[in-house]
Amino acid sequence: MYSQVEHIPKGNNCLDAAKACNLDDTCKKYRSAYITPCTTSVSNDVCNRRKCHKALRQFFDKVPAKHSYGMLFCSCRDIACTERRRQTIVPVCSYEEREKPNCLNLQDSCKTNYICRSRLADFFTNCQPESRSVSSCLKENYADCLLAYSGLIGTVMTPNYIDSSSLSVAPWCDCSNSGNDLEECSKFLNFFKDNTCLKNAIQAFGNGSDVTAWQPALPVQTTTATTTTAFRIKNKPLGPAGSENEIPTHVLPPCANLQAQKLKSNVSGNTHLCISNGNYEKEGLGA
Repeated sequence: MYSQVEHIPKGNNCLDAAKACNLDDTCKKYRSAYITPCTTSVSNDVCNRRKCHKALRQFFDKVPAKHSYGMLFCSCRDIACTERRRQTIVPVCSYEEREKPNCLNLQDSCKTNYICRSRLADFFTNCQPESRSVSSCLKENYADCLLAYSGLIGTVMTPNYIDSSSLSVAPWCDCSNSGNDLEECSKFLNFFKDNTCLKNAIQAFGNGSDVTAWQPALPVQTTTATTTTAFRIKNKPLGPAGSENEIPTHVLPPCANLQAQKLKSNVSGNTHLCISNGNYEKEGLGA
């Protein structure tokens, strides 16, 4: 009987996570750094979304996972807690707009930005559901899925919890005015909203049932030029100064990898290695 109730949340875990963040110098520093631009009005009660997004990316890139994830994936049993969790990224500025764009149009906008495009590819790769696996994830790795999900925050594809009653998430878009592309749009949106791999990963972190997956393999050394979140640097080569907000190209699917290499150098890639009409295009990611 005890084993069934030991992970039930007691009190407001999201509030506790926020308090823990304030007690950690790094977390407090970068949280303050995004709260300011994400809540300050520029004109007519509109925030500076570009600065807000940049500061959010730095927060999730540089703050240790136990604090950043603790605030974003805290387990809840009441509305006060879930609403605090939903407000973690200051959705009025970073997430919501007056009108919801079509999801495929939003995806096209994401493709025009290297950071957004590569992180969306990472999300599709590492949060791919698989009903036959124990974890419901194709890669059987919750940590990689949550890393990919948090990496989208601070881009035009920024996701958030859609309400205070579930773990369903979505970017700020819908599938109205999709025309003949309604099926493709719905498939794209449902990868966020009805993703059992992502939901299980969030739940596992929140209730502590997969705690061993969150321990870094090596001590994390903090520098100004590299990312300090344990899982963003784990087993990955360090990039040049200023590249901390880019996902390393070796984690991308073949086409995206080649394109990223071509962006960084003017050398043409071997495009015959790309996946033709593969899963990433079927998922609406495109080449």
